[in-house]
Amino acid sequence: MLSFIARRTISALGTLLLASVLVFLAVQALPGDVATKILGKDATPDAVAGLREQMGLDRPAWERYLDWVESALHGDFGTSLVSGKPVATEAAAHLGNSALIALVTVLFAVTGALVLGVLAGLYRDRWADHLISTVSLVGMSIPEFVVATVLVLCFSIALPWFPAVVLYGPDASVGQLLPAVWLPALALATVMAAYIVRMARTSVIDVMASEYVTTARLKGLSTWRVVTRHALPGALLPTLHVIALNVAWLVGGVAVVENVFNYPGIGKLLLTSVQNRDLPVIQAVALISAVVYVVCNLAADLGSMALNPKLRTRGRTR
Repeated sequence: MLSFIARRTISALGTLLLASVLVFLAVQALPGDVATKILGKDATPDAVAGLREQMGLDRPAWERYLDWVESALHGDFGTSLVSGKPVATEAAAHLGNSALIALVTVLFAVTGALVLGVLAGLYRDRWADHLISTVSLVGMSIPEFVVATVLVLCFSIALPWFPAVVLYGPDASVGQLLPAVWLPALALATVMAAYIVRMARTSVIDVMASEYVTTARLKGLSTWRVVTRHALPGALLPTLHVIALNVAWLVGGVAVVENVFNYPGIGKLLLTSVQNRDLPVIQAVALISAVVYVVCNLAADLGSMALNPKLRTRGRTR
């Protein structure tokens, strides 16, 4: 078991290292120049060159990458080229706001999707299965920004229950942001839950047709016990990775939804930074996204090991 954890951890660290290289190269390849963006189009070449030298943008790329990685390991992502504030402080404020949306989204999406997926699998080819499968297919087919727009039309304009846009900044309290969290979370949960429902349904159908479930039924165990004690652990194994991928997808999906609702989260910060060519902020947000993706997949692997006795005993049986 320890060797399994060690291999997965080393693989995760290698993935993060590769991701940091790709993030840095991708940011450097962005069109435009931040010095020109700050000084304006009428700035003289000497002024632009002086500002680039002041910001360290005239140094070789490999030197800037090594400095960036070393500082990032100590929690220092540099200073915003636009606001002049520490990137770590600015990103932390926006990340906390996005975490509020992510928490509500995961809570409703994962719980609801697992329940619906299990019901669809247990009642295969019945009206409940057809209804759940149809709704999930519709959810998979519609982009999150379309869902967000429809929710605004329904619950902010037709029925003014929730605010259509957020008027607070990144320093807003949870109480101030809470009324504006529900529509973005619902938009993300609708799309996210659709994929989990499909995988959970397929997994339940496969597990319920397996030999050990048939044996449990022949022993006279109740349907509830067969499902909870035998079917669900096996069905959760492939579903865990889909959940992990969708949680990681939230970092990208939330950028679109936050822009629709003007929500002061990490996605909104990323879009604003791209428009302003704020390289340190872009690099920090992209690296945070990579960390979330790797951590979610590592958690899914460890969860699979906890649910699957074969993975826990593989090293001892060799």
